[in-house]
Amino acid sequence: MTDAVLILEDGRTFAGEAYGATGATVGEIVFNTGMTGYQETLTDPSYHRQIVVMTAPHIGNTGVNDEDSESARIWVAGYVVRDPARLASSWRSRRALDDDLVGQGVVGISGIDTRALTRHLRERGVMRAGIFSGDALHVAAGGRRSDDELRASVLAAPAMQGSDLAGEVSTQTAYVVEALAPDGSTLAEPVAVVAALDLGIKAMTPLRLAERGIRVHVLPSRSTIEDVLACAPDGVFFSNGPGDPSAATHEVELLREVLDRKIPFFGICYGNQILGRALGYGTYKLAYGHRGVNQPVVDRATGKVEITAHNHGFAVDAPLQGESVAPYDGGRYGRVVVSHVDLNDDVVEGLAALDLPAFSVQYHPEAAAGPHDAAYLFDRFLELMQGTGATSDLPTTKGADA
Repeated sequence: MTDAVLILEDGRTFAGEAYGATGATVGEIVFNTGMTGYQETLTDPSYHRQIVVMTAPHIGNTGVNDEDSESARIWVAGYVVRDPARLASSWRSRRALDDDLVGQGVVGISGIDTRALTRHLRERGVMRAGIFSGDALHVAAGGRRSDDELRASVLAAPAMQGSDLAGEVSTQTAYVVEALAPDGSTLAEPVAVVAALDLGIKAMTPLRLAERGIRVHVLPSRSTIEDVLACAPDGVFFSNGPGDPSAATHEVELLREVLDRKIPFFGICYGNQILGRALGYGTYKLAYGHRGVNQPVVDRATGKVEITAHNHGFAVDAPLQGESVAPYDGGRYGRVVVSHVDLNDDVVEGLAALDLPAFSVQYHPEAAAGPHDAAYLFDRFLELMQGTGATSDLPTTKGADA
């Protein structure tokens, strides 16, 4: 076994064994509470520049297949697990997880107390960290590099706050995901057309739209309003993605162009934060974020509680109770309600404009590994585009106390 060390920017150190590739990596360290879906997590572009700690103790049990990845590559900066599976056991498995980590140069560490690490991050908040193994851990004479030297590398890494990262993960070329019939064949005529801005989009998102008969034009993050309008869209979608929404000035301005034209809009995760900022609300960094597949969220339109998948470290700062007038430009976008709320900590999990056809959620209704409680949101978007539904149908005061 090859020795490995994880060191946090506050100086706390964990010693373990190399898992995946050996070398050095730095990034913001976050924890994911999901017990399933590690392949989807690794390939989610929203984890760009983040070292992910899995709180589930056994990782790699079902190996890796060729169907479940959310993008063409692994995006995490590093991977931390307690007990890697010694044997992958699934009829869908094509190779061991470790093979993909090594093949894509993802530096990881295993054999550490991930419970203690997670508790530390819960108490201190997420921070920068580094994983070091092999030649990156040892000096030529055979000794180990000092903790101070390793920590200096960590402190030199950029912080997540202020980082504009969507352009680093977005497609560089527009492409189309065709609408699908119930039998999986391609529809000759879609029921609607959506222009989807790729800020780090997961593969399952356009598929969920396509399954509803929607043709999806996936566009690069730097697209202009002219690029969007060239698709002749019935609706516009902004995806999930990495980075600080306060740095996403281009995306905010683009969304305002969409809102000004009253084109139906739906945003997920980063897209929710972009809508918040376009409406004039602030955003802020959460102490340790929400990452996993077990967050309870109440949909104030129905009063139902959904178990949802999350991956975000920032949130929208909007009034939880009743209606508020969107602060941007003297209230030109009208009234807004918080449509969804996290029941663990009252974080805003959704916005709905009452005077515009626009809504968004902070979580992931497309979650491939589940849960699927929130899949109805894609139907809600289609209804909005077809004119059979409206965000103004959402309760404004009754639902505010749900």
